[in-house]
Amino acid sequence: MKRLVSGLALLALTACGEAKAPETVATPPPPAGPAVKLYAMDCGRFTVKEAASFSDDGAYKGQKRDLVDPCYLIRSEKGDLLWDTGIPSAVAAVSPVEDDGSITTLTKTLEQQLAELNVTPADIEFVSFSHLHFDHTGNGNTFAGSTWIVDKDERDAMFSDAARKGEDFKQYGALEAAKTVLIEGEGDHDVFGDGSAVIVQAPGHTPGHTVLLLRTANSGNVLLSGDMWHIAESRETRRVPTYNFDKAKTLASMDKVEALAAAHSAKVIRQHVPEDFDALPKFPAPLE
Repeated sequence: MKRLVSGLALLALTACGEAKAPETVATPPPPAGPAVKLYAMDCGRFTVKEAASFSDDGAYKGQKRDLVDPCYLIRSEKGDLLWDTGIPSAVAAVSPVEDDGSITTLTKTLEQQLAELNVTPADIEFVSFSHLHFDHTGNGNTFAGSTWIVDKDERDAMFSDAARKGEDFKQYGALEAAKTVLIEGEGDHDVFGDGSAVIVQAPGHTPGHTVLLLRTANSGNVLLSGDMWHIAESRETRRVPTYNFDKAKTLASMDKVEALAAAHSAKVIRQHVPEDFDALPKFPAPLE
């Protein structure tokens, strides 16, 4: 997303004392083609007491960090896409939840927020997760009636024998019978078929981690980066969490996502970084 630049440059005096004519910097046109509206919903907050696991070089050892857990509704004339479903809505009834590692807070459920837009889960045509972790798939079963778009490697991991035995499986297991679009090979997936919302493979954090490139009418291109970077400074320093599936693939995906953002002049949203989330229009207002 390109920033608006002031049209008036500062007046400067010439050596002979005459003022130069004001210079202008043209505002770039918005991206061409169909566009979407992006609604950012707060689907949970975490206070992580020990952030060491967010970098395998020990950079965050002993630090406390606050993270946000967003869900995003992408609205097009061709339908709605829900990107990530946050932590389970049941947490709202017992929030805040504290354990040895973090404090989790959920003040309003995903369903309640959708209702503010007069949208029900049954209205959602497409659902997709950046990856399989519980804070991104927490309400997956609620959208089993939608068409699920998923990287094949990620789906295989989500329905492995080990995954079926885990607690997280209870939140998304119903998707096994959902209408499914698999992203295979090295290709991307154009959700609406017009380039306004494209899911891009970026593995490493998990086997089939993905990011989402969006085109808005007035705010330019936006890239929702999933869990490429949990901590704000991890983007610049290229730090990799200790629990990532594959470090080499993570670093390669970082390069791919940076190149994608540069090629499309896209504003990168580090999804767990509170300042990135808070810079978006406050729900229910959209970025458009």
